[in-house]
Amino acid sequence: MVNPTSSRDASTPAGVIQRDTIVAIATAIVPEQGSVGIVRLSGAEAVAIARQLFHPPKPQPWESHRILYGQVRHPKTGQVVDEALLMLMRSPRSFTREDVVEFHCHGGMMAVQQVLQRCLDAGARLAQPGEFSLRAFLNGRIDLTQAESIADLVGARSPQAAQSALAGLQGKLAQPIRQLRATCVEILAEIEARIDFEDDLPPLDEPTVKAQIAEVAAAVERFLATADQGELLRSGLKVAIVGRPNVGKSSLLNAWSRSDRAIVTDLPGTTRDVVESQLVVGGIPVQVLDTAGIRDARDQVEQLGVARSRQAAQSADVVLFTIDAAAGWTADDEAIYRPVCDRPHILILNKVDLASADAVALPTLPPHIPIVRTAAAHQQGIEALEHAILTVVQTRRLQASNLEIAINQRQAAALTRANLALQQVQATIADRLPLDFWTIDLRSAIQALGEITGEEVTESMLELIFSRFCIGK
Repeated sequence: MVNPTSSRDASTPAGVIQRDTIVAIATAIVPEQGSVGIVRLSGAEAVAIARQLFHPPKPQPWESHRILYGQVRHPKTGQVVDEALLMLMRSPRSFTREDVVEFHCHGGMMAVQQVLQRCLDAGARLAQPGEFSLRAFLNGRIDLTQAESIADLVGARSPQAAQSALAGLQGKLAQPIRQLRATCVEILAEIEARIDFEDDLPPLDEPTVKAQIAEVAAAVERFLATADQGELLRSGLKVAIVGRPNVGKSSLLNAWSRSDRAIVTDLPGTTRDVVESQLVVGGIPVQVLDTAGIRDARDQVEQLGVARSRQAAQSADVVLFTIDAAAGWTADDEAIYRPVCDRPHILILNKVDLASADAVALPTLPPHIPIVRTAAAHQQGIEALEHAILTVVQTRRLQASNLEIAINQRQAAALTRANLALQQVQATIADRLPLDFWTIDLRSAIQALGEITGEEVTESMLELIFSRFCIGK
């Protein structure tokens, strides 16, 4: 991302950097759908550009945080582009801490595209991905964890993921991280003071310093413990239903999703391609893949479906290996099972309502492999299936009350570096090395913790983070 040019004049509020004016569509635009589309301007010329384009039916005061009604017109021809509402938010009381103007237009494609083009014609520049959030960060409106939480909130695929993102947006990650960093800075200052003014100060309170470092390290490890769960909340799981034809894979998907997502017939080979459904299990987004029945197919289309089924099984986080309980374990089941037996999987005994009272004969399986009995046609066994999936991925049901903050991969990497540095400090103290050695790894821990909130940040890091945002954020 190219850094916008900046300047500051006497009328600029303290701490706000003035940059060129950017514009972007801030809402998802779908042809012939959506009642409202928003075009957002931010920068020193936002209000001037809006005045060129927006014409109220009668004079109205252009006051901050006031909504105006009027028409957007072509600045040269006077042709009406759209009937819209205008929202004005003057610096610094805006998301970017710059002057921000939003045109609330009619939804769909044409109205917002034309308003966007008129803003560009009037001198605005098309915003780059994440540039509004980048400006909010650079102007001190939000820190780096809050910026990332905005992206997480937009992309949340479950209520728990949204709650975790909101907690981050409210500063519930940044505040304790800043406190941990501040503690490290205070310890570093105490140590460096003893190095520089050894004769003028009392000896360092070594037990207290050791206790403080241990507390910071323990807190860092608690945050690190949420990394895997945070990844599940954000990325979710891919689960593939695999088995031979007619064991009830599609019926299982329909029962699980409570919809007729997949076609179900008594004919083998009905499913010719992978059918997807998006679910939420214990707060975790789950992409369920109903695959074609695996067998030696002569039909070329079915052969392609079988090949995709095998690929889906190999790429899935969890495989639901499904057999017909009434038919029992067959040679065909054995052949299909062998390639997936080394992957995380659950054995599904479907159609238990049609099986005999005797237990289904199964081969000897490792004791850790969960076995779930279902009758998909009667919606039976779904709760046990979900519990087994959560067990396989070694996580409990994620609730906002007991997992308020879940760190992302970038934050986990920084915390890992901080943790290693703090462990090295503790080892240095235990080895009775001079104070100069203590400061080396303390500085590394401070640097790593500062990267999380953005107090220690590089241009390349900002480019990487904000380039993943959508254009209007």
